Amino acid sequence: MTTHAESQTHPETYYAGAYWGPRRESPESCAQRAAVFLNQLAACDPLLANWNKIPKPRGKGRKTPLMPPDLPALTEAFRRGVNREPGGPAIEHLGLMVSAYNDGLPKELVSVDMTCGSYAQNSSANVCVLSLPSKGESAERLLTASVLTDVTRSMALAWEPDWAVALSHAHRDLQDGEDKADPWLGWVTYLPSQRGTVPPLPAPVRIEPVEDRGTLIILTPERFTVANPEHLALARQVRELLARAGLMRSAAS
Repeated sequence: MTTHAESQTHPETYYAGAYWGPRRESPESCAQRAAVFLNQLAACDPLLANWNKIPKPRGKGRKTPLMPPDLPALTEAFRRGVNREPGGPAIEHLGLMVSAYNDGLPKELVSVDMTCGSYAQNSSANVCVLSLPSKGESAERLLTASVLTDVTRSMALAWEPDWAVALSHAHRDLQDGEDKADPWLGWVTYLPSQRGTVPPLPAPVRIEPVEDRGTLIILTPERFTVANPEHLALARQVRELLARAGLMRSAAS
């Protein structure tokens, strides 16, 4: 677990992720969702507009651009992304995975991992995780409430997840004792409508609809950090209000 002192010594690193349970989908369906996501991601920031497929095994094979999204190429990428033991048959129920990286400078390298189509029961293997830069001009642009709200909205619209979040690894670590099937509460959190209605929340929290699908909860207009005790207190208060509304569990004591 990251301590407050450590977070002050080492800058917090951030990411965004969408998570959903068993949902059997074809390579074509996964490719269509990925295309929507990559196109919407490109509109969030220029750094998120160029992607190359990471070959399997990693580090071998030539660079394969994924932008602009080409559905046949993406479909083939997901088809080849099936899990399998070396030399063995495809393990289809574990889903299809495509990973990609941007074509930027070393300090601005970001990656995205997309696993879609898993129908393994008692599993939340379907996931889309976007890494984010930790320092430099790109980090200053991306690590803002407005950009991460757009990124999380893109995940919600493309993947239709059970929940999605943008947060720091340090803030995630503080919630690691909680049920992994339960949403983490992040700087930005998406909850679909079927979970229930988001109650009124205290300032400076902002609530935004995502079409008719769900709600985004943005905790603070400035960068949320575990080094700020007021931010942590606000997160605990908001989580308790969401728990009372039946949208997630109370924070671990």
